Formats: sequence, C-alpha cells, structure tokens
Amino acid sequence: MRRIPDAKPHIVVSRENEKCISCHEQQSNARTVAEQWRASTHAKRGVGCLECHRADAADMDAFVHYKQTIATVVSPGDCAQCHPNEFDQFQRSHHAQAGKILGSLDNVLAEVVEGHMPVVHGKRLESPAAVSGCKQCHGSAVKPLLDDSGNKVYRDSGVLVLDSDTWPNTGIGRLNPDGSLGSCAACHNRHYFSAAQAREPDDCGKCHLGPDHPQYEIYRESKHGINFIAHKDEMNLDAHPWIVGEDYVAAATCATCHMSATPNQPVTHDVGERISWTLRPPISEKVDAVALKQGKQVMPWQERRSNMKDVCVQCHSQQYVESFYEQYDDLVGLYNYKFGEPATDLIKGLKANGLITADIAFDDKIEWTYFYLWHHEGRRARMGASMMGPDYTQWHGMYEVADRFYMEFLPEVREAIEHGHDGGNASGAAASQAMLDEIMARDEHLWIQGKVSVEDKAARDAAAEEFRKRYAGSE
Repeated sequence: MRRIPDAKPHIVVSRENEKCISCHEQQSNARTVAEQWRASTHAKRGVGCLECHRADAADMDAFVHYKQTIATVVSPGDCAQCHPNEFDQFQRSHHAQAGKILGSLDNVLAEVVEGHMPVVHGKRLESPAAVSGCKQCHGSAVKPLLDDSGNKVYRDSGVLVLDSDTWPNTGIGRLNPDGSLGSCAACHNRHYFSAAQAREPDDCGKCHLGPDHPQYEIYRESKHGINFIAHKDEMNLDAHPWIVGEDYVAAATCATCHMSATPNQPVTHDVGERISWTLRPPISEKVDAVALKQGKQVMPWQERRSNMKDVCVQCHSQQYVESFYEQYDDLVGLYNYKFGEPATDLIKGLKANGLITADIAFDDKIEWTYFYLWHHEGRRARMGASMMGPDYTQWHGMYEVADRFYMEFLPEVREAIEHGHDGGNASGAAASQAMLDEIMARDEHLWIQGKVSVEDKAARDAAAEEFRKRYAGSE
C-alpha cells in the first residue's frame, strides 16, 4: 500500500495553481488527487492544475470556478499543448476511432437487445449496459447535462454538471467537447500520469480481455507474460528513454511490441503502426485493406510488419521471427478459408434468399451462432496465434470454432433451408442448398461425411495405432 508522505516535496507552480492545490488538500475527497499529482512528473516540472484544466469561456464544458475558467474534462487536445507529436500520432490511430461504434453489432446488442431504456423525466436514457460497459472502454460523447428548457445545469458551487450517460468516462476513443478524440488517462491514469504504468500489461488489461478480445489473458499464458511476471523487478519501467535491448531485456510487454522504442524506432502512440493483420472482423484482412479499398493512402501492411519484426529481432533471431510469422499467417488463413469465409457466405445467402430476416439483427438463432463463431471463438483463435498463446489458439479457439461450425451453425443452416422450402420459398431454399452443397463438397469438410480418401484414412489409422502403442498400459 502506498502511504502519503509526511513531508510534502517542494513543488514550484504558479500562485493560481497553489490556490487550487491548497484548497483541494483541505478536502478529504480531493486530497488524493492533490497527493497523486505531487508524486507525478507533471508536478516536478511545474505543470499544475490550470495548465491542464484551464478553458476558454466559449468552450462547451467551461465554467467559472473561484474566478478561473476551467473544464472538468482534460482532453488530448489539452495535452497537445506540451505533447504535440503524441497527440498527432494518437489522433490518427485506431484507438482514437474506438468511440465510433454506433451501428456496429456490438452496439446493437448493448443498446437494443440488452438495454433499451424508456423516456424518464423527459429524457431518453441510454442503455446502462452501454454506458457502464462498452463505452467505458470505447469512449462516450461527453456532453453537459441539460434541463427541460435545454439549459446547462450547474451545481450550487458553480461547477458544470456533465450528463451521467456520458461522464465519468476514460474510454480510449472518447469524443470530447473540444472535438478531439480519446483520453490520455485511459492509459496514463490521472493524476499520476505515469509512463511506467502505461508500460504495464495490467494497464491494457482493463479493455483487452474477455471472451471476444482476450489479449491480456493470452499474454499471461505466453512466454512474454511468464517472463514479465517472473522478472518484473528487472524491467526498469520508470526509465526514460525505455528502449528494448538497452534499458531492459527481461521481457516484452504490450507497450514493448506495439508502442515503445527500439534502437531503430522511436516511441509511437499510433498502435497500428506495427500490426499487419486485422483480427477483429468475421474474415481477417491485412490491416490496410479496407482503407485501400476506400482510396485512402495509409502505411502498407508490409511496412507495419517490418516495424514489428524490428521489435522481435531485439530478442530473437531473424529465422525465429520469420518462422513465427509463417505459423501465424497459416493459422489466420486456416480460420478464414475453412470457417470464416464459408460461414459468412452462408449467412449472407440465407438473408439474400429470404430464409432469415435481413433487416433485424439477432432475431434469428443462427445470427447468434454465427456471432459466437467469429466474434468470440474465431477472434480467440486468431489472437492466440498472434501472441503465442497455444491454449487460446486451440482449445479456446479453433476447437470451439469447429464445434460451433459443425455442430450448431451447419444444422441451423439446414433447418433454415428446410423451413424455407416448407414455407413456400422453394427458390430461396434451393439457392442456399446449392451453396451449402458446394461448401461441403470441399476437401476440408469431407471428414464429417465419411468421405476422406483411402490415403488420408490410412495415415490417420496409422497415427492412432502409434498413439495406442506409445501409451499402452499407461492408464
């Protein structure tokens, strides 16, 4: 437990900042803020409260507090006063876009399926599932609270009240009143604003965990995570600069691979600069594919992969790195070709052929089955391979993908076709049946029909016999 020091370090800040600090130190609920700030690099360099919280009177969220015009929300736009490069990198990153999830299937689940709310006191409440769940990681659109007449609401102290559907929030893609995107406090918690904390895998684990994006759990089962846990005291997390291979050698963290410096690369706050695959959608593509289809000029995936390989070779041989990427690419290709692409084709076909509804999300059971297949199990398999987590690649990944595909998804496709045929949609049923027959005739799906070649069957039988001999009498 960190104790508050008896003797406060002497910090040199402006007289206006001293007033803020002395007042906050007298309030039990604000003393923590002041003490955290005193321990920060900001304090040591004379960056006080007003350098971050000062606002223009015209700002949407500005209010006057003890003769100072301030805002509660400190945005990346405010941080850019001193950190312009970090701001520019972050604003173009995928992290910064995380708040723009309206219209996504995840958002439909949280806003509609899980949490539609009525109108209360003249205000339609947002889904608590989205407010306290999705948006705490993805970010909200922060707004002032308005009364029934559309006027901003203030406390007796003069402090502007922010709409509780939008604040508090430190989501990585938060839409701020000043128009900037994101929250630096998502990684650098206020009021320590610690670089060391942002280098800790636990910091990323607030959002990158769970059944649909378990990067934190995968990391902990990987050799990288095992080494970090065992040798954390050798990581030199407070160092500046913090260069892998020079300032630390014990382990790699999330920051090491995705953001931090190497002898050949500077720090970046654009976390996509070293990622070559996108593992998020139903079918994986190279990370630049969508942008290129839209005519945008972005960093090619080959350059991004080269950037990541530069991190890898600080600890591993070039051959080791090349072989890892072959394994990773092969797993993504297997998922795409055998499961992701055919499942996506079949679900689109059922909708196009009128066998399930096309205009309502999640009203047919097969839509849930398909969602689990790519959004949960499929992501876990691909992410497990990307971070060298074998259990997530296999048992939490491809095994569950296969189980979902063969034992639930395909039977539900056949059921939808049968219902369509019986319900008078013979042409739609025939079209989807033809698609299903073509997919099931592919070599990779013949096993479930007992149609494997004589050679393949002989090879599997020989392997099974060898296994029995190897473990004979061991049970």
